[in-house]
Amino acid sequence: MRFNKLELPIHMQLWRLGFLNRNRTGFFQIPLLLLCLAPAHGALCEGLMKISLSGAKLLTAQKIGPANILPDVRFAVPQAPVCRVTAMLTPTSDSDIRIELWLPQEGWNGKYMAVGNGGWSGSINYSGLNDGVRRGYATSSTDTGHVGGSASFALGHPEKLIDYAYRSEHEMATKSKSIIEAYYGKPARLAYWNGCSAGGKQGLKEAQMYPTDFDGVVAGAPASNWTGRAAQAIWSAQAVHQNEASYIPPTKYPLLHSKVLAACDALDGVKDGVLENPANCNFDPKALECPAADGPECLTGAQVEAARKLYSDSINPRTGQRLYPGLQKGSELGWATWAGPKPLAIALDYFRYVVFENPDWDFHKLNFDSDIARAEALDKRRINATDANLKPFFDRGGKIIQYHGWSDPQISPGNSVAYHQSVLEKLGTTIENSYRLFMVPGMGHCGGGEGTDTFDMVTALEGWVEAKKPPASIAASRARGGKVQRTRPLCPYPQTAIYKGTGSSDDSANFTCGIALSSSP
Repeated sequence: MRFNKLELPIHMQLWRLGFLNRNRTGFFQIPLLLLCLAPAHGALCEGLMKISLSGAKLLTAQKIGPANILPDVRFAVPQAPVCRVTAMLTPTSDSDIRIELWLPQEGWNGKYMAVGNGGWSGSINYSGLNDGVRRGYATSSTDTGHVGGSASFALGHPEKLIDYAYRSEHEMATKSKSIIEAYYGKPARLAYWNGCSAGGKQGLKEAQMYPTDFDGVVAGAPASNWTGRAAQAIWSAQAVHQNEASYIPPTKYPLLHSKVLAACDALDGVKDGVLENPANCNFDPKALECPAADGPECLTGAQVEAARKLYSDSINPRTGQRLYPGLQKGSELGWATWAGPKPLAIALDYFRYVVFENPDWDFHKLNFDSDIARAEALDKRRINATDANLKPFFDRGGKIIQYHGWSDPQISPGNSVAYHQSVLEKLGTTIENSYRLFMVPGMGHCGGGEGTDTFDMVTALEGWVEAKKPPASIAASRARGGKVQRTRPLCPYPQTAIYKGTGSSDDSANFTCGIALSSSP
């Protein structure tokens, strides 16, 4: 068997690995047994162990599938056989980045997908790997360079913090592409990122710092302003723990939520238990203030002020500068995330282990002037993914679909609006040719809530990148008990879904995307 010049490098690699032999004429010959097995790639999986990659060591390469379930992937078993590769990446002497790459043995679509993490990461995203290979992608995930969901790994390890911030994702992408080419005999023709929360931030960071790594990015509810989100979470914790009277018991969350809906649900023309755009809702918690003693159907004066602060943006007390947007009206059922008995652990860890390097740091002492300035100076866009200059990514044809639930109680949806606005101001209105934001009414953090939280952003991104078809809207649904209760179009911000005035409000056919006139209760 003879290979053309384009195929020669990879088959030279296989020859070096011992899979191919040369005859006297200099042509390559494939052993008969390997030739028979090659289409399914099964004979090559274990052979990947012989690949040499700079700054990386392959740990395992083995076939897995429904017939051979391994304990660590038992909750995400691929439905068809894949070649599972695990590797350790060491870009620095203090790095220990673990990655997994799942390679479909049949039905590979010729593309690569990386899937993101959540929080402080520290684990492989097996459900994301499974979803990627189900779609036909060679799919990889990383633990971002440490084990466990705490930021304690960063204490005294600045290189590990850089690994977490951005280096692990970039290293994973480049090494995965090399392994893919060695396995299939050709490079992946396209590369996509798919992540939510910290995974959404990772996708934006890749587009900002390494514009050639991916052709398309799905960035859900991105924690792009890591410093700001941490500050806002502590702002909220201080509000409800200012004193014992300030704490809002979770039993009162439904009360607040019902009053918000009563005041603002109909503003979008449809009473459906969801606020299409909470920014139009001017509900004031003072409407619930108890006339006398505390009770289950009202808020005390201290609780009213705490609720107001949860909705409000955190502010620098000296300059008046807005630091980060507050929670939106409609998010009340999830307030335990920021307003529970303890502060959000992700935020607390950021200040304890990264900013102050003191595990005993007290959140009550955070200064929203000097301490936030210190955090931002330390970060220098290391973890933060706030760079608005996406031009290098866009210039090579890169596309971004960003989405965020309006009722997200963990990462304020206003953060996505703010980042989109910063890119618009930096690059102008032409960004709609490369970057679109979809706000999801009623959805919580990356899913859940009372809105239409089921949709397929990956397929929409594929259509944009591969068929040059920008998403004018994205179909979404809400299902409960296995039955679809509602369908609704998701519209590119600042458009919203507008009811046509007739037909069922649970049918997306009766809505159109457009700019609605705002109104007040």
